[in-house]
Amino acid sequence: MTAGRSAEGAHGSAETPGDVLDERAAVRLVYRPQPGDTLVGLKARERIKRTGLILRVAFLTLWVGQWLLSTVGRGSVDVVSTVLFLFVVLIVWGYPRLQAAHVQRTVGWQGEYRATISSAGITCRTDHSTLVQEWPFFRGYRETTGHFVLLSRDPNIMCLDVLPKRGAHEALDIDRLRAVLDEHIARV
Repeated sequence: MTAGRSAEGAHGSAETPGDVLDERAAVRLVYRPQPGDTLVGLKARERIKRTGLILRVAFLTLWVGQWLLSTVGRGSVDVVSTVLFLFVVLIVWGYPRLQAAHVQRTVGWQGEYRATISSAGITCRTDHSTLVQEWPFFRGYRETTGHFVLLSRDPNIMCLDVLPKRGAHEALDIDRLRAVLDEHIARV
């Protein structure tokens, strides 16, 4: 039951006129999560948070410096040092992709996602779970070409909701979704 509102309406029904209006204004998305969705969310979070990006650049810079100093100091390229350097570059570049693949294994088995976005918040249903998140949970959102990425309010932005635009039934739903998001949370 929602705080401040009774479960029964004025005429004994379970819905109030406000609920009916909320239902008509709600936007529904139906989609199956893909690793690319999570990768978009992680990149959006990284652009806002910047700590991970700074650490990865610093780590990579240290390795480049170490490799250059050892190469110049010897006067030739060391095979082991070069292989380790390339491995580090691969790990730094691939870490977000590995993380997205891990998230996909965690959420992908749940099948089709049916998200309802309304003035009450976001309700996401799968065959195995239902998750309800109210607007105060989010600090804001970022729109990309194919997604809306909603970022949690916690300092480390540990939770992301990625709403793929491909889940909309018609193009008008994207504009309605943007309007609902703009009404309740800020663009970041």
